[in-house]
Amino acid sequence: MGIGTSVFLVAVGAILRFAVTTTAQGLNIHTIGVILMIAGVAGLAISMFWMTMWADRRRGAVAVERRPSYPPRDPDVY
Repeated sequence: MGIGTSVFLVAVGAILRFAVTTTAQGLNIHTIGVILMIAGVAGLAISMFWMTMWADRRRGAVAVERRPSYPPRDPDVY
């Protein structure tokens, strides 16, 4: 789950928890909102953790191109 999806789940969960005042028989809309918010926060935490793990690995590998100190040899001249 990406950061955008996590933020979307938190937003939808907050709307269901705090803004919706209707009731439905058989399910509690407020509980669904809380579940969505928890899933969004958990997904956001996992995404941030995963990004920091990969960021540390990319920083360590730096490719350096070495050039010779002498001019390149002309193939026509021996």
